[in-house]
Amino acid sequence: MKEKRKNMNYFKINKKLHGSLGDMVLNVEFSLEKGDFLAIMGESGSGKTTLLRIIAGLEKSNSKIIVDNEIWQDEKNFLPPQKRKIGFVFQDYALFPNMNVIENLLYVQKDKKLAEFLLEITNLKELKNRFPNTLSGGQKQRVALARALMRKPKILLMDEPFSALDPSMRESLQKEIFLLHKEFNLTTIMVSHSPSEIYKLSNKVIEIKQGKIIKNSNTKEVLLKHSGSAKFAFEAKILDLKKSDIINIAIISIGNQISEIVITNKEAKNLKIGDSVIVSTKAFHPNIKKIK
Repeated sequence: MKEKRKNMNYFKINKKLHGSLGDMVLNVEFSLEKGDFLAIMGESGSGKTTLLRIIAGLEKSNSKIIVDNEIWQDEKNFLPPQKRKIGFVFQDYALFPNMNVIENLLYVQKDKKLAEFLLEITNLKELKNRFPNTLSGGQKQRVALARALMRKPKILLMDEPFSALDPSMRESLQKEIFLLHKEFNLTTIMVSHSPSEIYKLSNKVIEIKQGKIIKNSNTKEVLLKHSGSAKFAFEAKILDLKKSDIINIAIISIGNQISEIVITNKEAKNLKIGDSVIVSTKAFHPNIKKIK
């Protein structure tokens, strides 16, 4: 069986949830090798954060979790969070405000040599005596990451770790996390809504919808949704459809951008406002395809 292979980590998660569209069951199964960087994507309320919390032991569930051939949870066993070798980086940093930077790290484990090493490689050495309320968002997130690594985790969990940061800080921290992932040979699971972030960092992607895995493959196969010689492909939403003289035009939103594209008569008949579509191009001619 997969879960018995050397350095394999096996997760079979099952829990009843109240999702964005009502009651649902989070029911996912996947395995990771040591050193994998898995990104979990999906719409809000699909169960992504709950999945991380179950792996960390912060929520009870009917699950089977095996990490490095050690049973963390099954029908008979439940290893408490403090005994799981987990590093967890939350969205809100979760630092102790009454402790300075190095005290935050040493609270996890009294290993000053490791703490100093982590402060060095995350460029925090000069800030080690500062308190969280004097740090920027990016500095706080680096402290949170260094603190998570103090446990020498077998699994590093990150729940949208860059969501509160500006674009330049996000890019800088992404590079640091990728280097730390390699340096410590981590197995990392990250929840993210950013395709570019997922593409840069992960080698595997799972997409969850209403508690179920709808895609599970390597990063390029999941994110590059086009085939053949398409130059690009983006998921978009139809905001408006209009006709100008003999030309049909679709107003679409892609992320935070709104664009107009020319569509054929056939496309105009088959599309309606609110439809989700894939917009792609071949030889600089945009194509639009409705998502079923």
